Amino acid sequence: MLWLSGGRAGGASLEVPAIVSGKLGTDQESTLVCHRPSPQVPRSEGASPGTADLAFHTWDAQRAPSVIRRGRIRRMNLLAIETSTDLGSIAIWRDGELLRRYCPAGRSHSETLLPLISSTLHEAGLGFSDLGGIAFAAGPGSFTGLRVACGVAQGLAFAHALPVIPVGTLEAMALASGGEKVIILLDARMGEVYHGRFCDSVPLGEVVVCQPSALPLPDSGGWLACGNGLAAYPVLRERLAGCVSGWLPELMPDAGAVARLAAPRLARGESVDAAAAAPIYVRNKVALTVVERLAIGGKA
Repeated sequence: MLWLSGGRAGGASLEVPAIVSGKLGTDQESTLVCHRPSPQVPRSEGASPGTADLAFHTWDAQRAPSVIRRGRIRRMNLLAIETSTDLGSIAIWRDGELLRRYCPAGRSHSETLLPLISSTLHEAGLGFSDLGGIAFAAGPGSFTGLRVACGVAQGLAFAHALPVIPVGTLEAMALASGGEKVIILLDARMGEVYHGRFCDSVPLGEVVVCQPSALPLPDSGGWLACGNGLAAYPVLRERLAGCVSGWLPELMPDAGAVARLAAPRLARGESVDAAAAAPIYVRNKVALTVVERLAIGGKA
C-alpha cells in the first residue's frame, strides 16, 4: 500500500562502507510488496515540478525490482532525504506507506530542509524516536545539495542514534522511471552529464560523468532514457536514437524512490554509521576555470 503526497520543489547524495545495526521498529514482520509504477507522463509546458508526481499508479509486484521483490522487511519507519538537484524532497516510509513532500521553490535546501522534515514527521504522527533509520540520495548531483543532504542525515543520525542508509541518486531515478532497461542522464553542468545504465533497477557498471558527445552507447535496443540531461544536451537524443524506444526528460531525483530502495536495505542491516556517511561526487571539479569558460564562449 502506498500513501503518496506532493508539493513543490529542492535536490541530494552519499556513499560508504561499514555496517552498524539499527532499530527496525517492532518485531512484527510483514512482506514488502512493491509494484512497479507506470512510466511518468511528460508534463505539459510550464507545469509545476511536482505535478506529474502527484498521480497514483498501480504497481505490479511481479515486475518490481528483484532487490525489493525478494525482501521481507520488518515493520519500520524511516526518513529519506533527496537534495541532489534544485528539486529537493523528503519522504517518510511508515510501515510500507509513503508520504512525500517537496522543498519550497526559490529557497536554499539548507534553509528549508529541517523545518520540512519536522512538519512532515508531525503530519505522519511520528517522532525521531519512532524512526529506524535515515536514508539520503548518495549522488552524484549538485555538490552543495549533496553536502546538505549528507550533513542533515549525519546530524540527525548522531542526535538520535540512528543508522544511515545510502542510496545512489541515479539508481533511485531508475526505479522511479518504471522501466526495465533504463539509461539515466542527469545534467552535471559544465557541459557534462552524469550517466548510468540499469536493468531492473540493478546498475550495469559504475556511474560516470562525460561530455554528451562522448556518451557510451549500449549494444542493444529497447532502452528508456530519463533525466534532465536530455533537455540540457539535445545531442544526447541524436546519439541514443538508435537504441532508445522511450524518453522521460522530465524525470528528476525524488525522495520517494530513495525511501523505497532504502527500506529493504535497512531490514537487511545494510546501513552505515553516521560518521562514515559521505557524498559521492563522481567528479572532483566544481566549476570551470576562467580560461575554460572563455574557450567555450563564456564570460570571464
